[in-house]
Amino acid sequence: MAKVEIENVVASTSLGQKFDLGLITVALDNVEYEPEQFPGLVYHLDEPKAAALIFGSGKIVCTGAKSIEEAKLAIDRIVERIREAGIEINKKPEVIVQNVVATANLNTELNLDAIAIGLDNTEYEPEQFPGLVYRMQDPKVVLLLFGSGKIVCTGAKSVEDAERAAENVAKKLKELGLF
Repeated sequence: MAKVEIENVVASTSLGQKFDLGLITVALDNVEYEPEQFPGLVYHLDEPKAAALIFGSGKIVCTGAKSIEEAKLAIDRIVERIREAGIEINKKPEVIVQNVVATANLNTELNLDAIAIGLDNTEYEPEQFPGLVYRMQDPKVVLLLFGSGKIVCTGAKSVEDAERAAENVAKKLKELGLF
């Protein structure tokens, strides 16, 4: 089976308290805050390389991490930086993985027209988008299949789900004689 590469992990936490985003903006570097355009502030971390959306409600959404561990580390570092800025945080962040985006390559050309007929829960409109959209039920993810044999998996809640999805689609395509 093709090696699955994690491209992006989106994780979130809620600290259960309100924040003064203006105060955080002044206290931290690498922050973008334009409340007339977007209700949260964007905080860029260098290590691990990730970005976080911090909202006045105390919710933090981290994106750009290359693993679940990196996403958790990024959120921990963001909370630490907010504390260092003199803002008291009473709760340890409980990090929830929202989305794991992964890619894989089946290393063979795919006939997307035949796959669209052979598999249920697909959408394929090559005039609109060059990939076939396959909504897999187990695990519950969305796969984008391309004629080149490349796959993008989105909506996974774990790395294991992304790996299982790639294995399952390859197995299904083999069963249908399409791979």
